[in-house]
Amino acid sequence: MSAVLLRKGLELLEETGRGADPPRRRAGLSGRPKRSGKAPRRRKVALGLNGGNATVKGRVTKSAIDEYQKNKAVNHLKKNLQYMMNTRFVANKAITQQVLTHNQGRKSKDRPPEKPKKKSESTVFTEEDFQKFEKEYFGKA
Repeated sequence: MSAVLLRKGLELLEETGRGADPPRRRAGLSGRPKRSGKAPRRRKVALGLNGGNATVKGRVTKSAIDEYQKNKAVNHLKKNLQYMMNTRFVANKAITQQVLTHNQGRKSKDRPPEKPKKKSESTVFTEEDFQKFEKEYFGKA
């Protein structure tokens, strides 16, 4: 028999034999009694002012706001415009057009929409062929 079944059987026998005895509380898994009110207070004092942050000794916690501002994307537009305005070199229009066409790429958004090809409305048969067909088929002269 397993220990659980044996324990339950004994509890049932005890309940039937005694009558109105209140059931006892079983100890927790560790078997220790509950702590008194002073133990948690002692624990708080031992942790100190840092609030119990589990950190490596000597490591400083970083501010999330400072980290965000450090890693935030920087807008270089003003510096770039100032640099471009101060330079006196003007590129050749042919070269700039070549660079622009090269950078357009092969993406579908860069391609102009294709126009459907119009088929010419010409027939293989001539008017004489139609007249000849009419004479042969309908028998008109």
